[in-house]
Amino acid sequence: MTDTIKSRIRAIIAEQAMLEPHQIDDDATPEDLGIDSLGLVESIFALEEEFDITIPFNANEPENSDFDISNMATIMRAVERLVAQKAA
Repeated sequence: MTDTIKSRIRAIIAEQAMLEPHQIDDDATPEDLGIDSLGLVESIFALEEEFDITIPFNANEPENSDFDISNMATIMRAVERLVAQKAA
């Protein structure tokens, strides 16, 4: 993943969590960051808008979705995959 994409994702999540981007650890879950379900929805909308992608509606069910929101690392990989698919 490019550092630019990763830093943009961190900035979006950090804004929602009211943290600084450097405080966002790859292993952190949305809950660890203090992001509730409404905040998670807002984060997803912000990611969709920032990258012009569509995140599956069932992203909160990793067993049923290709988009895993379990932690920051999985979110970053999923966004990168969607961005790459869009570019293809």
